[in-house]
Order: sequence, then C-alpha cells, then structure tokens
Amino acid sequence: MSKGPILGIETSCDETAAAVVTEDLRVVSSVVESSIDLHVQFGGVVPELAGRAQVDAIAPVLERALDDAGLNPHCPGVQAVAVTRGPGLVGSLLVGVSVAKALALAWGVPLVGVNHLEGHLVASHLEHPSLELPVVTLLVSGGHTMLVVERAPRAFELLGATIDDAVGEAYDKVARYLGLGYPGGPEIDRLSVSGDRAAIRFPRPLRDVGLDMSLSGLKTAVVRAVDRSPETSAADVAASFQAAVVDVLIAKCERAIDLTGARTLALGGGVAANAELRTAVVQLSRRLGVESALPSLAYCTDNAAMIAAAGFHLLEHGPASALSMSAEPSLRLEAA
Repeated sequence: MSKGPILGIETSCDETAAAVVTEDLRVVSSVVESSIDLHVQFGGVVPELAGRAQVDAIAPVLERALDDAGLNPHCPGVQAVAVTRGPGLVGSLLVGVSVAKALALAWGVPLVGVNHLEGHLVASHLEHPSLELPVVTLLVSGGHTMLVVERAPRAFELLGATIDDAVGEAYDKVARYLGLGYPGGPEIDRLSVSGDRAAIRFPRPLRDVGLDMSLSGLKTAVVRAVDRSPETSAADVAASFQAAVVDVLIAKCERAIDLTGARTLALGGGVAANAELRTAVVQLSRRLGVESALPSLAYCTDNAAMIAAAGFHLLEHGPASALSMSAEPSLRLEAA
C-alpha cells in the first residue's frame, strides 16, 4: 500500500530547492532557485550571501513545489520530509534543516536527514530506477571528486577521491586564470568546442596509478604553458586542459569497473553536466559492455529530487532522524 510521496529540501550551498517524489522515484515537481548571480562578481560563492538568499527563497520555492505537485500545504499527505544535513555551508544548511523540522512536526511525519553526497549518488536512479548493481559512480562537483561503488541499496564504498583540488574547483581556477566567467566549468566546456584538444599535451596526474586523483599539478601546468606561449588561444588551452581532465577521469572509471566487476557506470554532481565527459562515459561503457546512467542536466546540479530519492532509501533501510538532528557542514559519505 502506498504511503505517499516524500518532500525533499536541498539548501547546501547557493541553490534553494524543493521537490516532491513518489515511491517509484517519479518526480512530481522539482523547483530550484539559484543565487549564483549574487556571487559572480566575487568569483565564487560567498557563504553569508548564500545563507541570506536561502532565507529569502525557501518559502516561495516550497510553495511552488507543493503547488506544482497539487498538494495542500496544510495537509499535503507526504510520508516524510527529507532534507540535506551536510556537507555544505553551515548557514545555508541550517535554513533547510530548520524548515524541514518545522514541517515534519506540523504535518506529523518523519524527518529524514540526507547526506548531500548520497543524494548525488542516487540521482541517476531517478531516471534509471532499475540500475543493474554493482554501480560505479563518478561523483564530480565543485567541492568533491570521488569514485564510489554501490553493491546494494545504500551499501556505498569509497574507492578513490581527489587528494587536492576537486574537478570543479580546478575548472574554476583555470577559468579565472584565462579570464573567463564564473562558474568555470560551463565556460571551459563551451570554449573547448572551438579549440584544439591536442594543442598542448598537459600531464595526466596519477592517470595510471590507483584510484585517487590529483588535479592541482594540472592547474599549475596550465599557468606555466600560457606563460611560455602567451599567443596560444584560450580555446586551445581550454580544450587541452579539458582533454587531460577527462582522460584521467575515464582511466579511473575503467580501473574501478575492472576492480569491482560493476555492471553500470554512472555520473553524479555538477560537473556531470560536462558534454565531453558525458560522451566519454558513454563510449567507455559501450567498450566495456556495461550500462551507463547519466542523469539529465537538471539532476546533475544541486536539486531536491535527489534528496527525496535518497530519503526513500534511508527510510527503507533505517530509522527516521530525530528532531534534534543538526546540520553537519563537514559530513562525510561514510557517516550517511
């Protein structure tokens, strides 16, 4: 017997999001309001501005999500409220956690605290609800770069991670050096289309060693290459840099699949929207004879549908969260 949908709330950084998702992971509504325009002039997210924007946006975003789902805000009939409890910016997280607690208490339903990283790991399930396990997921975002294998629902094992810069962070730093806009990922991806990816042979740090990744040296190599040859076009630099990053990530994915016997390769996180990376993942999956699961662009960046989906898994395999639950800005995946 159906117990109703879950309301998901996501406020870990500069997006304010709410979504209603059913038990079969059908997204009934998904609303995302970004405050990115407030941060562009600073070249990165300003925590205080992000927190204030969350306070301003949370009520109208929730109202739209419930209205789009055709639910009465006073008695919506949801079975639980799932909310991101970490990791993220503490001020932003507290807005979502506080509102989720109030709604769960008012509606008399369970509260489910979700690890933001676990949300990204299950985002691919929203459009591929019958993924063949084990699944290796490459989670790439502005703050995280990791390879995770899921052998059973919620049975996540960290295989490897960046030892310095996250992919999105490296993209932002290179884009800033090249005089491009923020965020850097979309700018470099766009510019790379008109560049020569073989113009500069950038190093592939740790490409053939283990499953951990390192990108700070690659960022430094870009600076040195441009200093040596300032006449090189920004498009060629961007294309060559992106080729090196994708080459490393794909090599790590292939090794992870070989080691785990995974049947599916998935992407998650904001950098999963990168066109060259998405194409390379599909090509690798075909070559290895495994399935590929790429979330649509709307579910790559921070959203509440993935938080609601993770909430279903948490309710199924464990107890609900206590109303005393706090935001945990440094929450690790293994604590999910």
